[in-house]
Amino acid sequence: MNKLLFCVVLILSISCDRYKKYDSYQTLKNGTWQAKDSVVFKADIKDTIQSHHVFLNVRTDNNYQYRNLFVISKVTLPSKIVIQDTLEYEMADAFGNWLGDGLTDVKNNKLFFLEDYIFPERGTYQFEFFQAMRKRGEIDGVPKLFGVIDVGLRIEESTK
Repeated sequence: MNKLLFCVVLILSISCDRYKKYDSYQTLKNGTWQAKDSVVFKADIKDTIQSHHVFLNVRTDNNYQYRNLFVISKVTLPSKIVIQDTLEYEMADAFGNWLGDGLTDVKNNKLFFLEDYIFPERGTYQFEFFQAMRKRGEIDGVPKLFGVIDVGLRIEESTK
């Protein structure tokens, strides 16, 4: 009976994540994202026909002090073309309730980066992210963003 239960759990866990093409995390030292430090992921992409969802995954704890998160993204295609953008994500609602998943002080935030994106080229893509937080009314950025434990990148095949 135990072998049967193990097999059922194994099959369910594999089938639940069948759309995953890439999933990686980087742990930030002392739960701090330095403004000068980027988080870099390299993903080998073979499929240029199927659309994909690309997520920026961010794990935060109670040391995170802001309602939102500003990130500068830089994607380098295999042909060395660079696409850069500034992104804003809500991390808490207007009442201060965290929007991520998790029952403890750690919240997992699965944030859409690219939705239904068709990769234009085969090869290795480099995804680079910088935190770009500013305090209200200040020009200089926040040098150390506390409360960010991990930053991850996930690529899934779209189910459309």
